[in-house]
Amino acid sequence: MASFLQVKNLTHVYSAGTPFEHKALDSVSFCVERGEFIGIIGHTGSGKSTLIQHLNGLLKPSSGEILLDGQDIWSDKALTRQARFRVGLVFQYPEYQLFEETVYKDIAFGPRNQKLSHEEIDKRVREAADFVGIPEDLLQVSPFDLSGGQKRRVAIAGVIAMEPEILILDEPTAGLDPAGREEILSNLQRYRAAKNATIMMVSHSMNDVARLTDRLIVMNDSRLVMDDVPAKVFDRAEELLAMGLDIPEITRVFLRLKQMGADVPSVYTIDQAVDALRKMPGGMRHA
Repeated sequence: MASFLQVKNLTHVYSAGTPFEHKALDSVSFCVERGEFIGIIGHTGSGKSTLIQHLNGLLKPSSGEILLDGQDIWSDKALTRQARFRVGLVFQYPEYQLFEETVYKDIAFGPRNQKLSHEEIDKRVREAADFVGIPEDLLQVSPFDLSGGQKRRVAIAGVIAMEPEILILDEPTAGLDPAGREEILSNLQRYRAAKNATIMMVSHSMNDVARLTDRLIVMNDSRLVMDDVPAKVFDRAEELLAMGLDIPEITRVFLRLKQMGADVPSVYTIDQAVDALRKMPGGMRHA
């Protein structure tokens, strides 16, 4: 049985045939199943943003295929349009794209483009607002009167209201304080659980992807270089550091202990670190 989303030998070349030609993606292949939470990491310029813009048809491959339910999204105009609703994309700092006079109208913009009934649009707006923690009394307020964190939630709600089967977010917590960041991530988990949606998140926060994701895709110099569970990816911490990537803070601590000769395992969450220390001779017996 074919995977829900398949990326096959995806290559993208910007400004092909000119002195500015640049290969942003080079033969990238992977599969995505329903309900997965996938993190995408890589240094600036590694191809992450170009990759996610292909997954809902915003960019057309130079070569290779994007298959949704086994069908190439570029094989037919109707399939390309469907992909843009089935795969929702939230850009970095999406609050800058708000433009309607009320929060309600901004969230309703996508569902209106889906030609849904008034009743269905209203239901989706209110449900999406609830998912992201926007209270009903703010729906008739101008989005420009909201705080930065509230604007971010409204922008995400606008994509969620289209009920995408895959929700892709580019640095959804960038620029937010710790409380705002945690709230956004918690809201995404709620949406995933309620809709069995697939979440794909580009992030520079290794702590976030370590504790939230089922799989990590690592991009480096336009190629996919790792695709595995977080435990196996962060077990290759020295390779990640060599690529210019960060690693979870606790992984860095345990890597340093290992370099100093301590017999410690590789860990990537605080809970794993506590468990490892408890198992060490004389370690944290009363923790």
